[in-house]
Amino acid sequence: MSLEPLVIEGDILSLNEEGSQQRQTVQGQARLAQAGRVDRVRLLPEDSPACPDALQAIDEADWLVLGPGSFYTSLLPHLLLPQLRQAIVESSAEICLVMNLELNGHETQGMSGADLLLVLRDYAPELRVNTVIADPAAVGDHPLFEGAAAALGAQVLWADLAESDQPGVHDPLKLAAAYKQVFKD
Repeated sequence: MSLEPLVIEGDILSLNEEGSQQRQTVQGQARLAQAGRVDRVRLLPEDSPACPDALQAIDEADWLVLGPGSFYTSLLPHLLLPQLRQAIVESSAEICLVMNLELNGHETQGMSGADLLLVLRDYAPELRVNTVIADPAAVGDHPLFEGAAAALGAQVLWADLAESDQPGVHDPLKLAAAYKQVFKD
């Protein structure tokens, strides 16, 4: 993303001993991913330049694929770097978002698929997405999810994507078949 070292920092929401919600700041990708429900995330320094090769690849792409991956610590950081976000938003490429199979990990506790799409819109309101690939068993309320996808400009491709013997893990052949269906249109 950048040739300069970056630090990811986020605010975690948790309950204290009295049962009141508290906010804690955590730095580092691994620590943040395991710390609990993420409320906000940012990169430091915030104005680092994007890697020129990444910008060129985005400019030359026919498709940009976001995800799957840890939502706050892997997917969103690409939209936190101003030059990279601008390149993605201004790209003529089609954009495909692939949802995770397990949405209730540490950093997204209690969030639905629709909630995650709304967070994406909050971080990059100018981002338009063409297609969201989602496993119907993973995202919760389907009409609500489709509405949130539509707010990003996207159609939803529903597909069984899970490994049969490993819940929460994408089956590479099933995901490839979904990509094939999206990319041929």
